[in-house]
Amino acid sequence: MDSYLLDWANLLLRWLHVIVAIAWIGASFYFVWLDNHLMKPQAEDLKSKGVDGELWAVHGGGFYNPQKYMVAPANLPQHLHWFYWESYWTWMSGFALFALLYLLNADTYLIDKRVFDWSPPAAIAGALGFLAGGWLVYDQICRRFGRKADGSIGNDGVVLGLIAVAVVGTAWGTSQLFAGRAAFLITGAMLATMMSANVFFWIIPGQKQVIADMRAGRPVDPVHGQRGKQRSVHNTYFTLPVLIAMLSNHYGMLYSHAQNWLVLVMLMATGALVRTWFVKRHKGVDAWPLLVAVVMLLAVLIAWLAPQPATVPVTMAPPAATSPATPGTDATTPAVAGSTVVSFEQVKTIVNARCLACHNAALAPKRIQFHEPQMIEQHAAEIYQQVVVQKTMPLNNATGITDEERAALGRWFKAR
Repeated sequence: MDSYLLDWANLLLRWLHVIVAIAWIGASFYFVWLDNHLMKPQAEDLKSKGVDGELWAVHGGGFYNPQKYMVAPANLPQHLHWFYWESYWTWMSGFALFALLYLLNADTYLIDKRVFDWSPPAAIAGALGFLAGGWLVYDQICRRFGRKADGSIGNDGVVLGLIAVAVVGTAWGTSQLFAGRAAFLITGAMLATMMSANVFFWIIPGQKQVIADMRAGRPVDPVHGQRGKQRSVHNTYFTLPVLIAMLSNHYGMLYSHAQNWLVLVMLMATGALVRTWFVKRHKGVDAWPLLVAVVMLLAVLIAWLAPQPATVPVTMAPPAATSPATPGTDATTPAVAGSTVVSFEQVKTIVNARCLACHNAALAPKRIQFHEPQMIEQHAAEIYQQVVVQKTMPLNNATGITDEERAALGRWFKAR
């Protein structure tokens, strides 16, 4: 029952997270698009009111005429719509999901002893440290390098370059400390934390300060608008890298690679290039070389990560439990033989040794059980996909399955 309720909590939190993330990213994409499509008003009455740009659009059977004031209208409305709860709920639901799946199961999901052997409390502290530390580093980069000589906010080329270096360093660092799947997620969550913190610490407070100054008749410091614009632009470039980091941790072929940090960096770079292309396209710039770079990056990744065919036929010998253990070997570990035939008994031996610790009658993630022979046959396709193709199971290879055993399972499935 605990596992059943945990699955429901996982589902509902994930559903909430996706819904609010769509709302947040959708609003971000829309306002970036809108800013790049506004046209200078021609009507004198709009100019006299301080309108700096307008757009006519049609949607859902109606006509819309959004207008942007360079500072604000002379008579500031009392009721303003604020776009921030989408951001806050995205981060809160994402962190709750992260805590439920990873922090509460640190010894399973955060730690891979082959990568770095540390205690669950230390791993949890390390994961949280990346989230908080990433924001602090990013914020300092913006503060120290994000101003021009005249004091205004700018230098985005330098700032984004330094941020890219920090992200690459994070991808490498997490891959040296955490299980591959967790490393991908933590890197993406760090960027998402930076995005939401931008809204919480700078964008919304800056807007509220501008409104308070206007209502009180005080001069408005333009730095608030400049900083808000800077952080909003950063957020829009972060969106696709965050999304690919979150999605890619579901694919073992990516995070189980020996150079998984570089795989993640290339995927996030692809996302950033795609978003840059869209922003430039909104401005009327046909930046097709960016799309060429995207295709080339993806082609390199696909070729690089392609599984290599086995060069030596490997199958399993009769179950090790039925023969005496030889010195220096584990009697519970299936032995490797040179025959090309893989029997079901040999498959069952591998499954019992490598999978049954979790997929048994008492404890079965997603209700997938292997304690009866017919259950192994029933889930043969899942075994092949998760163990042989994606190599996501056993999770973090906690039971030490070998490449030879994976190959044997693959030949057994194909021979069926």
